[in-house]
Amino acid sequence: MEKIRARLRETAADLGLSFEERDKTYNSRLAQELGYWAASKDKGEAFHREVFRAYFAEGKNIAQVSVLVDLADAIGLPREEAQTVLTTRAFRASVDADWALSRTKGITAVPTFVMNHDTLVGAQSYGELKRLVEANGVKERTI
Repeated sequence: MEKIRARLRETAADLGLSFEERDKTYNSRLAQELGYWAASKDKGEAFHREVFRAYFAEGKNIAQVSVLVDLADAIGLPREEAQTVLTTRAFRASVDADWALSRTKGITAVPTFVMNHDTLVGAQSYGELKRLVEANGVKERTI
């Protein structure tokens, strides 16, 4: 566990994110479901950043509906709609499909990055992700 925490601390520091020691782990299933909804509202990345901050920097219990509704509200999503999405489990099937796909691919940890037959498990630095992409023939683009 200490190796994993050290890697997370390093990655968070590289990204300018806070990372505090926690003594509890909370189930992220509902956060994943609400993340699908946030993405459908073009707020997926913002929501995932809020969840990361809440969980890793503030130690919040992201398994609680009230915490997730507050996080959605913090990025400008409607509280009532977030509450409804969670209580009706509107995106349950989407997350179920993701989990089923991950099982068929032998993925058991989050995050896991897969390109062709190459896999990186756990939080990774930009350099490691870049190496994975380049090793699989992806060329850098300029925008």
